[in-house]
Parts: sequence; structure tokens; C-alpha cells
Amino acid sequence: MQSQFEPASGTRDFLAAEFEEREQAFGIIRSVFQRYGYEPLQTPAFERLDVLLGKYGEDGDKLVFKILRRGEHEASGEADLALRYDLTVPLARVAAAYEGRLPSPYKRYAMGPVWRADRPGRGRFREFVQCDLDTLGSTSLLADAEAVSAQHDALAELGIGDFTILLNSRHVLSGLLEAFKVPAGLGTGVLISLDKLDKLAPGEVVAELTARGLSEGQAGDLVTTMTAPDAVDRIRVVLKPSEAGVAGLDEVDGLLALVGPQVPPGRIAFTPRMVRGLSYYTGPIWEVVAPGVPGSIGSGGRYDHLIAQLGGPDVPATGSSLGIERILALRPSSSALQRGRLDVAVTIMDEDLAAASFGLAAAARSAGLRASVYLGASGKLGKQLKWAGDQGARWCLIYGHREQEAGLVKVRNMLTREESDVPAADLASYLTLAAD
Repeated sequence: MQSQFEPASGTRDFLAAEFEEREQAFGIIRSVFQRYGYEPLQTPAFERLDVLLGKYGEDGDKLVFKILRRGEHEASGEADLALRYDLTVPLARVAAAYEGRLPSPYKRYAMGPVWRADRPGRGRFREFVQCDLDTLGSTSLLADAEAVSAQHDALAELGIGDFTILLNSRHVLSGLLEAFKVPAGLGTGVLISLDKLDKLAPGEVVAELTARGLSEGQAGDLVTTMTAPDAVDRIRVVLKPSEAGVAGLDEVDGLLALVGPQVPPGRIAFTPRMVRGLSYYTGPIWEVVAPGVPGSIGSGGRYDHLIAQLGGPDVPATGSSLGIERILALRPSSSALQRGRLDVAVTIMDEDLAAASFGLAAAARSAGLRASVYLGASGKLGKQLKWAGDQGARWCLIYGHREQEAGLVKVRNMLTREESDVPAADLASYLTLAAD
């Protein structure tokens, strides 16, 4: 049974060390995105329900976290708002709302929490952070290539050494449906089932496809083609008569030609069985997977007509998203986060020296260092030195009546235990030099 003091199922508290590790990762991602020319955008945590529904496919819409009407309408049990499911649909709403006021093409990144009414599990949360980048207003494959490359570079700079970008196209998938004579009315459901090939055995997917209305022969041939060791070669042959399929292969080959030379060999690969279940994708799609991690650690794709669905202009769009929760589990520990809470710890040797000691901490902060005074009862140097050590401080400033009379501050190096008497007026410059 969950304790009343634990956070709600599927959410977490982050104490200092974990919070700082996350913030450092966000800083790395933000830096990479900015190097590619993406600018920041922040949108509200919740949206109107009608804005979100119908954008995530059959299964996705079920996971939208709805917010019941409030006040006098609360008893109705109806919802009119919902927590945002991702950062892409809110972007589409912004593009529709600010038509004519955004640069073209518009390249933005967004980093923030999203919510899904999912069953929590290993690596799966109801509240988690996404780090997205998108380009609106360009049909060029170069825009897709930038999205893939920026996502790749962010993962590489986070220290994730072993991952693969799985690449496909919705046009390839449309061509497959055409080649295997799947009725138009069954297409969406068939793709939803094919998206489970990485979770279910081929026979189970065949059974699900037949339940959706395909013949057993159709379903078996489709699954066999997509899961065969030579699936890429088979699908290239199957798609030759399909205009949509050939267009999809051109997209895939074009992206491989652009991105492939910029990343390690084998890092990006055409993967026909990768579907991406969200219904708004219209062109190239991709997912990033890593050994030992269930699901993906990143994803993306082209979604050219989503903004028009929201009543805005029909603007082409493409983008990538990183799942920071799974990425942090793969990331090597950062030594930079093991340096402790403080650079400078300041003792309070007597109550009448508190104001002066408080000023010493301010002088250390003016030198760009993290500093704090001892907040317990004054006196007992040994106890205060232990506190300084527990805080991971590099130096402890000892200021008693002897130091006050001499106009000095005793600076103790907490690593070597060496002590130096420094004129109080020179403390900030001394610490600045010592920090270098």
C-alpha cells in the first residue's frame, strides 16, 4: 500500500542531487539545440480538451489526462481541459494563434513536463519531461536532417554511447498497405497493430490483424515481410509499383545520405517495421533505441498538416523529442555533481561575530563562489568543521575574536587541512585566485 506521504503513483520527488543531475542534462540539451538555431518556447501545462483529442491515434487519446469542469459545473462530471500530452500539439496551436507573427521557417525548442494517464511501470511515468525541437515552414529534407542530427548530438554530448536511430517513412507504410491490398478503412488499425511488433511475437500480431479484418494470408504475408532478416530488401522490391512507397523510400534514402556521414557508422538505419503510432505523422519518422531500455529514448518525424487540423495555416513541420527519464538512466555519473553543496563554509564562533561572518560569506559569493554560514549554535569549531566537510566545502573560513583583532580571516583548505591567515579586505581576491 502506498504511504500517504509518497507522491502520486507515476510521479516523483527530486531531491538536490538528482535535481541537479537533471538540470545539468537539460543545460547540455539546451546548448545543443541552440547551436542549431532553435529558439525557446514555453506553453501552458494544460490545453483545451478539443485541442488535444483526435491528434494521438486510437490508443493515445485514451491516455490524455482530462481535467473536470470546475465551480458550478463540477457536478456534471464533464471535462473541458486536459494536461498536455506532448509538446507538439501545443506548438501547432501556437503556430495557428500567432500566424504571421512568427519567423519563417520557425525553429523552436521546448523543455517541460507532460502527462499521460498510463499505467506506471519500469521507466514509465504519468508525469515526465520531454525535450523537443521543431521546424515549421520548410518542406526540405534538410529540416528533417537537422532535427535528427540535433537529437543525435544532444545524446552524444550527454555521454550516451550506444544507441541507434531507426528511420522509416509514413509513405513507406502507406505503400505497404497498398501493396498488401489493405482496405483504406482498416489502414490506421493495421498500423497500430504493426507498431507492436517490437513488443509482441509475430504470431500475436498476425492474430490481432486478422481480428481487425485482414485475411490470415494477408496478415501473415505482411508480418513475415516486415520481420524477415532481409526485410529492407524485400520491402524495396514490394514497393516498386507504389507511388507512395517509392516516395517514402526517396525520403529515407535522402535522410540517410544527409545524416549518415555526420554520425558513427551504423548509428542510423532504415527500419521498415518501425511505425510510430501517432496519427499526425505524414513523412519521415524515426525512433532512438538503446540496449536494455524498453521502448525508445527519443523520437520524431514530419507532421505537415497538423496545424491546419487546428484551424491554422497548412504549414509543413518536422521535429524531434527526447525522453529525458530513460536517458538519465543510461547516462554516466557526472563528477561535476559530486563536488558538494558549497565552495566556502563560514564558521560562527560567537554570536557577536555573526554579522561579520555573514559578511564574509557575502564576500565569497561576490567572488562567484557558493557560500553559506553555519546555521547551528555558535562555538565548537570541531562541529562546524564537520558541517563544512559534510557540505563538501573546498574552504572553511574561521573568524574568531583573535582574527577580528588582527584583521584577518583564517582560510582552511578542507582537502589538505592547510590554513592561511588572509587580510579580511583581501578575502574576495584571495578566494578568486584560489578557485582558479
